[in-house]
Amino acid sequence: MEIRYGCFLSYAHGQYAFMNKFKNDLIEALACYLEPHLDREEVLFIDSEQLGGGDDIDLRVARAMCQSVCMIVLYTPKYEAHGYTRREFAAMQLIEQERRAWYELPSHLIIPIIMTRHPDGLPPQITESGLYVDFSGYTLASGDLKSNPQYLPDIERIVQRIATHYHLLKRSTPPGHDCSRFVLPAIPPEWRAIPPPHFPR
Repeated sequence: MEIRYGCFLSYAHGQYAFMNKFKNDLIEALACYLEPHLDREEVLFIDSEQLGGGDDIDLRVARAMCQSVCMIVLYTPKYEAHGYTRREFAAMQLIEQERRAWYELPSHLIIPIIMTRHPDGLPPQITESGLYVDFSGYTLASGDLKSNPQYLPDIERIVQRIATHYHLLKRSTPPGHDCSRFVLPAIPPEWRAIPPPHFPR
């Protein structure tokens, strides 16, 4: 197995400025501070298509996940509403389970970043992942994440976690491990129970 990416960015696409600016600011901040820790690898894999699946896309995403050190989850309520993002989350859980046999994991491989909270609170899939950081105070007036002192300590924590896993993975990957064999799991069920419809009288 060849490490190709520092992290895989899992997110639900947005159409408007708020979601897109946050995603782009986050990408720039992670690239800026993670790059010095890596050798020749790309900092991030970003799936810019998300066309709802298909054999070619699924194979490309599965291989990229397997070749990534960690996964950043850009959490919004939209994230858990989409089957393809829940599927990516479940896929990285499988990768983490496999890597537990290679080295003692110092932390989980999934790092959620909270952009927008769900009105009913965060799901356990997010809160039980270990480290998650809350950037829900971000607005279009916040400026660049990479130079905003409010968010820099959390960005540094994320970068250090990825860097730690990076060096452990480089030393511990079994010879001949083939990422082309990894396939995405089936789409998992909804993270929350869907209440019955209520019709006001």
